[in-house]
Amino acid sequence: MFTGLIQGMGRVVGVAPFGRGRRFRIDLAGLAQSVRVGQSVAVNGACLTLTELAGGIAGFDAVAETVSRTNLGRLGPGDRVNLEPALKAGDALDGHFVQGHIDAAGKILAVDAARPEARSLKIELPENIRRLVAEKGSVAVDGVSLTVSAAARDWFAVAIIPATWSGTTLGFRKTGDPVNIEADALARYAVRFLESASPAPSPPPSGLDRAFLAENGFLPPD
Repeated sequence: MFTGLIQGMGRVVGVAPFGRGRRFRIDLAGLAQSVRVGQSVAVNGACLTLTELAGGIAGFDAVAETVSRTNLGRLGPGDRVNLEPALKAGDALDGHFVQGHIDAAGKILAVDAARPEARSLKIELPENIRRLVAEKGSVAVDGVSLTVSAAARDWFAVAIIPATWSGTTLGFRKTGDPVNIEADALARYAVRFLESASPAPSPPPSGLDRAFLAENGFLPPD
């Protein structure tokens, strides 16, 4: 479990095949002292297990499912990534509950950086999560906890404060880049509950009624 408050940016120093997935080596910089092998770390919002740690360089394995649903498969040496260690019991929950389970990768449609105090991103909204993203709701973009400032059928927008712009990879994103999207877990379960609680649709009429039976000799006419 995470909060969506990025603790630092790491830099990819190596990528290798891992079955059909990827094995990443990432320079954790200042975060190396606060994590340990076996711990979960959100890398661009995707929950990965830290498998090795030496000299500030961490190893992470991403299976094929993770690579196919996220932008991790596009990472190469030198790329920056957002990092957040797992939430500890008693830590302040300053963002929102983020599970590290990416729903989809959406493409950035527009970057508005004209006003430093009011930068924003317009992001493609994949079909599978359109019901889960709403204006004023929470969303995690590349692991960053953000509030949806506007939402339409196939896109949504988020406003970025200066600290987030300079302290995360969002400040380096440009139009066309894919970003990892995780919908708010509360929205996910609310929609699932409403779907399961809805009455089953009535079956279509079969045409087998009293008039049909009488017309075909199965009943005496009225």
